[in-house]
Amino acid sequence: MTPNHSHLAWHETLELHELVASQANALTKLKKAYPEITDPILKTIYKQMIETLSQNIVDLLQFYPLTPKLSSTDAALRDDASAAAAGDLLGLAKSLIKNYAGAITETATPSLRKVFTKHLNAAIDNHAKIFNYLYERNLYPAYDLNQLLQNDVDSANKALSQPY
Repeated sequence: MTPNHSHLAWHETLELHELVASQANALTKLKKAYPEITDPILKTIYKQMIETLSQNIVDLLQFYPLTPKLSSTDAALRDDASAAAAGDLLGLAKSLIKNYAGAITETATPSLRKVFTKHLNAAIDNHAKIFNYLYERNLYPAYDLNQLLQNDVDSANKALSQPY
């Protein structure tokens, strides 16, 4: 049996969402910081990262028409400072969870493993608090795939069009 290429699978759609959302957020931050960079070598590195992330996003956005479609509830993500700040915290919590989970698998010292586990559990708790904050205020349409993906496209296009 060959895969159906008329649309993406659910699991790859969700990976696509995570990659576009995180890179659009990073691109926006890099573009805002770029004018303040005075070191010419660092400025060149920033510019290369901006160009790389921009191309990554352009490449990935091509796959959005192939994402599975569901009936929409028209829940819209508000673009405000609270949503952006909470989104940053959510991304940080996800990174901490991934980093600590990976670190635990490399730990041979029981006392260090215990500390890593304590930190991992705190990161998981923080992630839940941040997610609930966003969800309860209709800032993150986690159960509306169409709106979630549309928010990605809107955020990515905004990041791509932002000057630097």
